[in-house]
Amino acid sequence: MTGTTGTLVLAGTPIGDVADAPPRLAAELETADVVAAEDTRRLRRLTQALGIHTTGRVVSYFEGNESARTPELVEALAGGARVLLVTDAGMPSVSDPGYRLVAAAVERDIKVTAVPGPSAVLTALALSGLPVDRFCFEGFLPRKTGERLGKLREVAGERRTMVFFEAPHRLDDTLAAMAEVFGEDRRAAVCRELTKTYEEVRRGPLGELAVWAAEGVRGEITVVVEGAADTGGEKPDAAELVRRVRVREEAGERRKEAIAAVAAETGLPKREVFDAVVAAKNAAGKGPAEGKEPV
Repeated sequence: MTGTTGTLVLAGTPIGDVADAPPRLAAELETADVVAAEDTRRLRRLTQALGIHTTGRVVSYFEGNESARTPELVEALAGGARVLLVTDAGMPSVSDPGYRLVAAAVERDIKVTAVPGPSAVLTALALSGLPVDRFCFEGFLPRKTGERLGKLREVAGERRTMVFFEAPHRLDDTLAAMAEVFGEDRRAAVCRELTKTYEEVRRGPLGELAVWAAEGVRGEITVVVEGAADTGGEKPDAAELVRRVRVREEAGERRKEAIAAVAAETGLPKREVFDAVVAAKNAAGKGPAEGKEPV
């Protein structure tokens, strides 16, 4: 180490095939003063696969100790160390540890750079067959049903292609929720085990994908979902208004609040949304119309 301020290096690691490791990664691993790894055992397997050895100090840096270890690493950087940050797969900070350390380093005016590497987000986008000129990354959805539906409702009108990460054991519930909120016909792609031996990209409407996932899916999952259609100012029909209100009610909103929210997001009068809901209720034979207009 020198007596000047050091450098924080964020390094991308393979998301599957170790042959995808960027050439600079091996050199940084061999020469860094400190290697902060999300999982030191995985780091050991990676260095063995690359045929190299780390010479610097190796420390763990994961969600459970990220807050406590960040000051220690910042002090090492301030003392002139070259600190290399790697996660289990892909780029640090992208749904992985790293943000706190980057923010702390920037606050201390410490240089931060990166070794670009594989990205599950970009790989899934490229393979999805969906528009990629504009997209947004939403990471992992909440685990609880109500919170997950709430988050999906927030992005229901998003016109950019959306990318999500999901655990395999929650994929069926997530796709079913997406089909409910976005509509069963919304196009999507489930990308599984990217760059690995059993890589699979399943494309289709959300409704069909939800049925497929119900049988059980394994591996690392990235879901790409088509953005909402640009209606060009065309207002949703009554059935669509009723569907949107129903989704909100099932997520725990009171009907009056759900109607107001749907009216706001569509730009329609609350009375029009209210009338559509009442008409649907009457058509289903569930009783007389509710005569009050929502306020």
